[in-house]
Amino acid sequence: MQTKNIQYLIAIGCAAISLSACSDEGAAHDTPDVDAATTFAQAQSELVADLKVIYVPAPGFAYLNENEELTGVAVEIMRDFEAWFERHHGIQMNLNFVADEDWSNMYARVSHAQGGVFGLGNVTITQERRSELQFSPPYLYNVAVLITPNDIETITSPEMFASVAEALEPLAFAGTLHEVRIRELRDTHQPNRQLARVNTNQAVIDGVVSGHYSYIDAYNYYRAVEQGTAIKHHPEFNLDGEQFGIIMPHTNDWGTLMTAFFAAESGYLTTSRYEQHLRTHLGDGVADILLQAAPR
Repeated sequence: MQTKNIQYLIAIGCAAISLSACSDEGAAHDTPDVDAATTFAQAQSELVADLKVIYVPAPGFAYLNENEELTGVAVEIMRDFEAWFERHHGIQMNLNFVADEDWSNMYARVSHAQGGVFGLGNVTITQERRSELQFSPPYLYNVAVLITPNDIETITSPEMFASVAEALEPLAFAGTLHEVRIRELRDTHQPNRQLARVNTNQAVIDGVVSGHYSYIDAYNYYRAVEQGTAIKHHPEFNLDGEQFGIIMPHTNDWGTLMTAFFAAESGYLTTSRYEQHLRTHLGDGVADILLQAAPR
């Protein structure tokens, strides 16, 4: 009897191992923690492409309008890509937009994704990041600006910074190039100060109003000023030449299509449609600044 029980337990154990092995094999094809979408190769075979676009909500770039409809500069660029692709390739494309409030999480999700996954978060194109994911050609040429509370004297030289900003604390948008810039500024002029970190542009603006200094994108600064926010821009510390790109995992084979889209019609950034997106969603003042920064 004891022998039969042992044999029975062994059989159950083997069955469990077999089931476990089957489950593991299935998990390799179904990884719920990894975002995935149609590759271009699959789209050519199936004549339909279901792509995933993970975006960080941001005023002017990816936001819900008064009708609760998703729109914005970055969103409309992806829709223009969709229309261009369908027109030239005769393959249906469906864009599934998914919001992620955390910029760092969005970046990580896209870098680890599989296939036709894209990320919208005004991500600065850098060589270091190219080792982690792919970029589209630039869709925006940005100007980064240093901001402080409005009652601070305008800082007209680096030598003035330490004395004028003595009462201010450094603040950065975590995980972005702005954090690198603020760390460098802090290390040079206030090496003993603690760097505060936040996760949204609005939190940066609110923090600056309450006694911090930070870098922010020019369009966010001008939008805040238009809304009456008491912050000051210090032009001496402007940093231009920054380029934003749509991000994709290295497993995404849509990159060449995205490059072709941006190159079409003598360059997408030279089209009236691109200019219309900037003016509609960012306002004429900000649009003028950004259009001047872009090669046209």
